[in-house]
Amino acid sequence: MASTSFLKSLSNNTTGSGIVAALAAIILVYAIWKALYNVFFHPLRAYPGPTLFGMSRIPYCWRLLRGTLPYDILNLHKKYGEVVRIAPDELAFSNVTAMKEILGHRYGEEFQKLKSFYRPVDASPVNIVNAEREDHGILRRQLAHGFSEKSMREQEPIINVYIDLLIQRLHENCAAGTKALNLTAWYNWTTFDIIGDLAFGEPFDCLQNAEDHPYVHLIFQSARAGTIFITVGFYPLLNKLFWALMPKFVLSRYIRQTKLSMEKLQRRMKPGNERPDLIDALLRKKEELNLSLENLQSNANVFIIGGSETTATLLAGVTYLLLSNPAALQKLTEEVRSTFDKEQEIIMTSVNQLTYMLACLNEALRLYPPISAGLPRLVPSEGRVILGRHVPGNTIVASHHWAMYHNGKHFTDPDSFIPERFLGDPRYANDEFEILQPFSIGPRNCLGRK
Repeated sequence: MASTSFLKSLSNNTTGSGIVAALAAIILVYAIWKALYNVFFHPLRAYPGPTLFGMSRIPYCWRLLRGTLPYDILNLHKKYGEVVRIAPDELAFSNVTAMKEILGHRYGEEFQKLKSFYRPVDASPVNIVNAEREDHGILRRQLAHGFSEKSMREQEPIINVYIDLLIQRLHENCAAGTKALNLTAWYNWTTFDIIGDLAFGEPFDCLQNAEDHPYVHLIFQSARAGTIFITVGFYPLLNKLFWALMPKFVLSRYIRQTKLSMEKLQRRMKPGNERPDLIDALLRKKEELNLSLENLQSNANVFIIGGSETTATLLAGVTYLLLSNPAALQKLTEEVRSTFDKEQEIIMTSVNQLTYMLACLNEALRLYPPISAGLPRLVPSEGRVILGRHVPGNTIVASHHWAMYHNGKHFTDPDSFIPERFLGDPRYANDEFEILQPFSIGPRNCLGRK
């Protein structure tokens, strides 16, 4: 009896091991076949690029997770040209015509946004960023009122409150002249307070408390996790497992962020709180547009994320670049102090006189774009012609900002901070200024550009 039980146990273990070995062999064979197919038979096989990138999505994801993707894309363009295959089903374009063809209105329709990039969770509410074309058009028409020149002027007193508070807090913290400050943090506190007020009707009190509000802290954590969400989105089965097995503490942070923003939104919606801000037009039309609280909250979140950290990133970048280039800083200082006699003269319209200031900001947007990567689109199933060449359907296509702006093909001395290039300096007459589109182009360009 004992020997029979032993033999049965051995047989069962052998069978189990055999199944595991067979599954492993099948997966290995499939992976090898897929890699060979991608290199030798895939519709994109004729496009230039590293063999490893064409073979698998893994090299792309590895660089995305490491944070080196913008630099790697630039190196690939330098080596392989203006069109590079950066994954089995993805092409990167460093060309202004291609950018227009991808992001514009060609053929009377848009290239769809890549769903796994913009909306990795199907259940997430629709907002101005992830909406399909028809819904996007409706939302954009309503939200555009909050970003008009008239609305900007009406919002200026709100914005000035936080600019004044920033200057006050910097004076308070720098009075002794011995304390170093993290200006990136102060810029973020300022922009989060401004956009928080314009989107939710109240600030996050970051400037007052000189620290991140819990909501702001959660947003930064979500941004860091974004590369993981994008990576798993490329693998449907892994994506389902990832969201199904998401640890409770991660979900609890998302729930907490949603709760905080919902509470702010509901306070903003109370009678008597009406005012011209970014969310006002949607609130007035919420019944007509059939917008739920979740839709409103999601759009307000977009304003916070899109209008705060990105602006602070640019401000941090231009500050660093000016401090690293004393001659440019001196020239800018002289322009500001010779244009204005007192602080009260510096308003939203008068700063447009500062031509060197605007050139500095444009050069900072080129060298230090807040959105460094490409914004991926999906070629329609029947395929499209890009740069005179047919691109197969369902190909992911994008133009990567940082890589284009640092490419010597488009800009002379691409890694140098030279505001004069935007002021007619003949040394930079051949610069391809049209390719500088940090706010994107086409029907999905940034609403907050003004």
